Amino acid sequence: MKRRNVWITFSLLVVLVAAVGYIDWPGTPNLKLGNITKSFDLRLGLDLQGGTSLMYEADVNQVPSSDRTSALEGVRDVIERRINAYGVSEPVIQTSRVGSQYRVSVDLAGVKDINEAIKLIGETPLLEFREPAAPTGLSDADAKKKADEVQALAKRPRADFTALAKQYSDDTGSKDNGGDLGWAQSGQFVAEFDKALFQDLHDGELTSAPVKTQFGYHIIKRIESRKITVDGKEVTEIHGAHILIGVLDSPINQNNYVTTALTGKQLKRSDVVFDPNSGAPQVQLTFNSEGAKLFGELTKKNLGKSLAIYLDGAPISIPTVQNEITSGTAVITGNFTLEEAKQLAKRLNAGALPVPITLISQQNVGATLGRESIERSLVAGFIGLVLVAIFMIVFYRLPGVLAVVALGVYTLIVLAIFKLWPVTLSLAGIAGFILSIGMAVDANILVFERTKEELQAGRPLLSAIDEGFRRAWLSIRDSNVSSLITAFILIWFGSSLIKGFAVTLSIGILVSMFSALTVTRTFLHLSISGWMSRHLWLFGVSRSTTPLPPSHV
Repeated sequence: MKRRNVWITFSLLVVLVAAVGYIDWPGTPNLKLGNITKSFDLRLGLDLQGGTSLMYEADVNQVPSSDRTSALEGVRDVIERRINAYGVSEPVIQTSRVGSQYRVSVDLAGVKDINEAIKLIGETPLLEFREPAAPTGLSDADAKKKADEVQALAKRPRADFTALAKQYSDDTGSKDNGGDLGWAQSGQFVAEFDKALFQDLHDGELTSAPVKTQFGYHIIKRIESRKITVDGKEVTEIHGAHILIGVLDSPINQNNYVTTALTGKQLKRSDVVFDPNSGAPQVQLTFNSEGAKLFGELTKKNLGKSLAIYLDGAPISIPTVQNEITSGTAVITGNFTLEEAKQLAKRLNAGALPVPITLISQQNVGATLGRESIERSLVAGFIGLVLVAIFMIVFYRLPGVLAVVALGVYTLIVLAIFKLWPVTLSLAGIAGFILSIGMAVDANILVFERTKEELQAGRPLLSAIDEGFRRAWLSIRDSNVSSLITAFILIWFGSSLIKGFAVTLSIGILVSMFSALTVTRTFLHLSISGWMSRHLWLFGVSRSTTPLPPSHV
């Protein structure tokens, strides 16, 4: 390397160190470029800064046994995309099976508000396309008789309303979720149902007789009520449940639907469009090839009938099929405002859950353990760096000093990358970073040992350094590439916790190669002089064993 090129490289390194030092400095203000703001804060994981831990149970009863594991993995992927879309990066999401129960645990670092965390995941939609159910053959009189019988069972002391709904309800949604209606406001149901739930019943009460609506006979239970504020006004919300006994072969109910194979899993993307006639906002769905085929079959099968689009178990649009649609595109119509249509499209693009999930536990995680772990890690890291520095200086002298300086540059660069990426640091990630420091030192040792061998063989100092780097490169390359391959496998197949370790290790390995081959080499070239050639003990080589020609540098 020519002397001029060495100084150019050194100047660039000085600029690089100044830039990463600015990024690494605590309290550095955010960088603003137009409408883009870049934060230089270091993100810490749940185990270091605390946050929220949630546990969900997935309902896979409707999924074949062979597909349940893949369905659970699909839930994990959707939740991760959903959370990342809201700016909570590197969530730790793990799946498990306890007996016949399939569970998903979610750890969100830095999210202290449990309700906020639940909202992030709970709003992930379950999108379904349902077709009209086949007639059951019940007459109005038979439906009324059956409803009265179930009503009598529901009024028994200690009756299990949920179990009755799952056993007797003719409504698919009610049967699947045990009749639970969730929280609702007045006006969301047909008039007869709404009056019974909001006016005739008190908390904990059951209707005295089945309520007849256009959908059939309803056995309604009001569970509890609460007051909430919406747009500055106080309104009442009711949590209710119902069992539907439907008359599916008469005009009383033509709107009972059953699930189909077409769900949000086949959704490619959603967009806000506008009705060409009224200008009303709508949400357009575009399916993948599998979804397009299923949608075409559904529309062909149900020509002239209605096809219901359900979101989170509630119908949001029930269009009538006019033609067979094979283009793979559907439109959700409804009384949407533009903002509501945009929000729905955003939620659908974030991913629809392949199976329903239920929150079974929640807790805040404190950062006390994290602070202790950080303090211990810093102490251990400091002691380790001091011992490594002493070892390098004692055994390799001047190159050892330069390697320690290069190691400082390496640390600044890696920390800046962690902030710019940004990488969420957990204890596992810190372990990966510390391991990469050892690999950076190892690369320098290989170079220095090769250089000493060349000096002992009689090569001039400059030639010995270049040859030392050339001969050490193959060993450095092979060891680092094999480590990177292992790290990439961990990133690809590992859980979020393992990915954190593998990501920091990969970054450290790549930067360590740059540090050893560029930073250390530049420092060594700058140290070369005629005086240095006459004092090779600074390179750990005895002059008596190295017959160097005095005319070479």
